[in-house]
Amino acid sequence: MTDDMHMLDLTRSSRTGLDEAIFCLSKTVEQIGNIIESLVKKKSRALLTHLSKGQLENLPLNLRNKVDYHAFSKTGLVGEKIELTSDPKVAIVSAGTSDLRVASEAARTLAYYGEDSLFFNDVGVAGLWRLLEKVEQIRSMHLVITVAGMDAALPTVLGGLIPCPIIGVPTSVGYGVAKGGETALNAMLASCSSGILVVNIDNGFGAACAAIRMLATINERSTIN
Repeated sequence: MTDDMHMLDLTRSSRTGLDEAIFCLSKTVEQIGNIIESLVKKKSRALLTHLSKGQLENLPLNLRNKVDYHAFSKTGLVGEKIELTSDPKVAIVSAGTSDLRVASEAARTLAYYGEDSLFFNDVGVAGLWRLLEKVEQIRSMHLVITVAGMDAALPTVLGGLIPCPIIGVPTSVGYGVAKGGETALNAMLASCSSGILVVNIDNGFGAACAAIRMLATINERSTIN
């Protein structure tokens, strides 16, 4: 591997509380390999997102072995793992099984920062009773990430049932007029439930990072008080 143009931002965490993440979708195998090699040399950590199995398998073995890979969420962790919290503060609520890949990216991102999460899958509004059975558990959490495609009504419904912050993640799941997640995005942005935050389509990573920022503020204020 040779040096590449990518300049790692190793001080980002000290400024923002979030490490630089490596978005792999448009990168070559060589570029990804160079970044991993630099991380290893500097004994630094990073989360790799949208890392395909093919990209991973084409890396040299010595670099491939440095990646804790999760194929379903297409995420890889490089560097030392942080032990997960024993008391999860974030619920990840997925409307349907088809939304799970994005939900899994959110969960892996939280885990990278040492935050465990509770998963509630297949509780979309088409079978509202499933959500209502879980709502008391969900409302006990500090934060909720909701992942939904199609008409993306889940965060709106939750917004009328629970008091904690809700981060909506529209997914590209759906037929025809779903338009690759645009309908879900617009539905969440147009929600009549006040105070719902919305990230980009399929951006489980971004939702988890927003949650980490919120948790850091909550923890800081708890320490001061």
